[in-house]
Formats: sequence, structure tokens, C-alpha cells
Amino acid sequence: MFTGIISAQGKVDELKKENDSVEIKLSSAGFFKDSKLGDSVAINGVCLTVTDFEDDYAKFFSQIETNNKTTIDNLEVGDAVNLEHPLRLSDRLGGHLVQGHVDGVIDVVVRLENSDGSVKMEFSIDSELSKFIALHGSVCINGVSLTVSDKTEDTFSVALIPSTLENTTLGITVIGDKANIEVDCLARYVYQLMQS
Repeated sequence: MFTGIISAQGKVDELKKENDSVEIKLSSAGFFKDSKLGDSVAINGVCLTVTDFEDDYAKFFSQIETNNKTTIDNLEVGDAVNLEHPLRLSDRLGGHLVQGHVDGVIDVVVRLENSDGSVKMEFSIDSELSKFIALHGSVCINGVSLTVSDKTEDTFSVALIPSTLENTTLGITVIGDKANIEVDCLARYVYQLMQS
């Protein structure tokens, strides 16, 4: 379980793609020093397992199911990624409850720079996921906990403050980029209960 509050950014150092799987080596100064084999880490919002590590790097294995539903398979050497350690029970819940179970991939369709340094970013979304998006509700984009500021039938927007732009990869995200989305897990569960 995560909160969508990014702990650090990492860099893709190595990628090995074989038989629809991806082995990833990420570096991030000091981020992995408290890691253990088998730990979970959210990488751009995707929960992956540490398979090897040192203080400044870790390796992960992403299998076909994950690659088909996320942007992991689109990563390239040198890419920046958002990183978050899992939530401890004693931690503050600064964002919202995030599972690291990505629901799909969405496209950036608008990036509007505001005079105060903030950015409005709009994403296209299909109807299967749109029903879980609530105005002023929570959503997780590339691992970042955000609040929905506007919504239409097939798009939604978020407002990004300068700090979020500086400390996450959303600062370098542009129109045409793809992003991982995880809808609010409470909305998903409520919807399924209502269907039954």
C-alpha cells in the first residue's frame, strides 16, 4: 500500500526485454539503502518487487500482465521515474490510499502553464475508467496522488503546484505522453458492491 507521495526520482540504467517480460535496473541516490529482497516499490505508480539491490540501485522484474496494462514496457534507458516506498502503519497518510495496481494507461491532451507557476494537465480517459473519476476526488497518475479539478465524459484535469512539478516526473510530462492511472480504490469497491 502506498500514499501517492513521491519519495524520490530514479533513473532507468538498464532494461532487458525478453519473452514479453522486462528486467529493470534503477538508480537513485540512497533511496534503496533500507530495501530488502522482496520489498515492494512503486515505480511510476506500478508496484514491483525488489529482486536485487545496493544502496543506490535496485533491480525489478515486470511480467507480461503488468507490461500490457502499464507504461513499464515503454521505458527507455535514461528515463526518469517516480519512486515511493510502501506505507508503514505509523506513517502519515499525506495523499490517499494507493495500491500500486494500475488500472490503465491514459494520454496527456492538454498542458496549460499558469502565471503562478502551476500547470493544468488534462488527460483523455475511456468510459470504463471515467465512471470511477469524481470531481474533487482522488486519482493517482504515474504514482502521484492528485485531486481531480475538472471532468467531462471523456477527459479529466488535475492542477499541479510547482513543488509537484519539481519533485516528480510530471514536471517533464508533455502533450502526447502516456501515463499510468490508478483510480481511487474506494470508488472501485463501491461500484462493484453496487453492481451486485
